[in-house]
Amino acid sequence: MNGFFSALLRLRAFEAFRYREYRLLSYGQISGNMGTWMDEVSRGWLIYELTDSAVQLGLVRGIQVLPFLLLSPLAGGAADRYSRKTLLLMAQILNGIVFAATAFLVFTALIRPWHVYAAALLVAAGQVFQMPARSAMVADTVPPDYLSNAIGLGALVFNVARIIGPAVAGAIIAVSGTGSAFFVQALLLFLATVWTVQLRPMQRRSHGAHKSPKESFVQSIIEGWKFTWRSEPVRISILCAMLVSLLIVPFTTLLPVFARDLLGVGANGQGLLLTAMGVGALVSSALIASAGHRLPKGMLMLGASMLYGLLLAVFAGSSWFGLSLAVMVGAGLCHVHSNALVMTVIQSHSPPEFRGRTLAIFSMNQVVITLGSMLIGALSLLLGPRWAVAAMGVTGSLAMIAMYVAMPRARHIR
Repeated sequence: MNGFFSALLRLRAFEAFRYREYRLLSYGQISGNMGTWMDEVSRGWLIYELTDSAVQLGLVRGIQVLPFLLLSPLAGGAADRYSRKTLLLMAQILNGIVFAATAFLVFTALIRPWHVYAAALLVAAGQVFQMPARSAMVADTVPPDYLSNAIGLGALVFNVARIIGPAVAGAIIAVSGTGSAFFVQALLLFLATVWTVQLRPMQRRSHGAHKSPKESFVQSIIEGWKFTWRSEPVRISILCAMLVSLLIVPFTTLLPVFARDLLGVGANGQGLLLTAMGVGALVSSALIASAGHRLPKGMLMLGASMLYGLLLAVFAGSSWFGLSLAVMVGAGLCHVHSNALVMTVIQSHSPPEFRGRTLAIFSMNQVVITLGSMLIGALSLLLGPRWAVAAMGVTGSLAMIAMYVAMPRARHIR
């Protein structure tokens, strides 16, 4: 077994795993992501069992955008001001307690719909604080030349959990109910905490006197926003991410319409479409991890985003399920190429003392995705689902072309 692991570490795609702190951080991410993706299924199933309402099913998912909107600046400031390890531990413990409490309420038949809403808000709050803390720690665990590899492996872990987590939750619910699913989620968060506790304290190398000792917490948040605007690579990357989140990513909102009404493949077909996108995401993650820091990040970031939008136009016009599946593989590949490279650029070009705040701004793309989902829903009423997806995809591609022309420095970001 040790020989196999040693051989694995010699592969270029797994270079970052040579570093103990990165391995521990990744083990915690695997457990935490599994619990989070399981929650996507178990929470929705539970509220539907309690209310039999599709409206409340949508509300219990939509309500999670509030913590991202309200708490992201605080989470970023905290990640730069306090111990990132401590913040990560506190967020994981909070989510584990919420999952355990939900399991207890289900097992004792005391669960009520408002409990599910409260749990959704608390879990989202934990995720808001986890994201900048964990992501900023990645750059602290590996040398700069391994950062792209480390982020690519992180994307690989995330997408494996995205494929496996919902399937595991569904299987557990089918066999022993939602209470058992929440109990397993609590165990996974407990396991993530065990891995995180073992991380050694990490020194942050300052790139200059960016923070006054008397600077208030609010002032530090404002300084983070100012730095994001002043740093051209960071500003360009976040703008790219926000445009993709607004115009391209929300197409998944209409997948049930395409699966049932336009392609005629039903719920199973929708699952296959999402799986195909997950396969593309896995391939993309592996490619980024293998290529490492040598990638021309700016060009690939804009190019993948532009292709992503064009693929949506093809998907919108497709009446053949096989073609739709192939397009979804390509969409998954472009999505991760765009997203992971944005993350790499932000971390590479942000000093350690600003990294949490810039990543927190990036995490607010969850709010933008929600706005985009509302926009594409409105457009589908006016234009129909096919034209709505095609219009937003083409607009997203044009936005990337406009960035390429108007921001020539974007092409040279490494």
